[in-house]
Amino acid sequence: MIFDIRGGDPASPVVLHVPHASRELTAAARASLLLDDEQLAEELDHLTDRHTDVIAARAAQRARVTPWVFQNRWSRLVVDPERFPDEREEMRAVGMGAVYTHGYAGRRLRDDDPVRDAALVREHFEPYADAMTALAGERLAAAGHVVIVDVHSYPVAALPYELHGNGPRPPVCLGTDAFHTPPGLVAAAKAMFPETAVNSPFSGCYVPLQYYGREPAVQAIMIEIRRDGDPLATADRLSAFVDAIS
Repeated sequence: MIFDIRGGDPASPVVLHVPHASRELTAAARASLLLDDEQLAEELDHLTDRHTDVIAARAAQRARVTPWVFQNRWSRLVVDPERFPDEREEMRAVGMGAVYTHGYAGRRLRDDDPVRDAALVREHFEPYADAMTALAGERLAAAGHVVIVDVHSYPVAALPYELHGNGPRPPVCLGTDAFHTPPGLVAAAKAMFPETAVNSPFSGCYVPLQYYGREPAVQAIMIEIRRDGDPLATADRLSAFVDAIS
């Protein structure tokens, strides 16, 4: 299985999305990487959003109305489900499109192989996207709207791959979309996470492409947690945020 879905309250509109918490690799993905074990561990240390799975699970457990949780089972070094799989993806410029060919500091991870990449997109990216689209549609039908909360973490110092890493790096970064993130959602997040910046150092949030720019009842926001924070305290704040938007 590519992902895990943990069911929430039937009336909850909230989906906690956890795409980058895993360090696990498929056998095929590991075989494609030009890395020894030490190099692989270094890449995973820098690119894994550690603790975000624990934060989302605790937040879901403590919320008054249990949200749904959609979690990637595999590392982003298999496929990154939050990248566009085509030329729209700006991170392709540094070798970090849907299938990474370069790592956090520009190290070559894989040889270029469009056939392999197309297979990975077909086998991992597309089923993942289809399942997120289906879950968003179910919550939309059940609750009248859906709120996707994209849960990430980021390092204190900018990594070399970051294209927009020169801005503020507060304890929490809120990523928004002009169409899918209403002002009230941002205000609720700022109330629970007062030490924030909006779209710095990372911007945007995950919205299934079927709904992107078309359905305002599909709302989304990204919560990027700086990695020097207390995961449990962050989870409690995220739980309170879920309560505020449920």
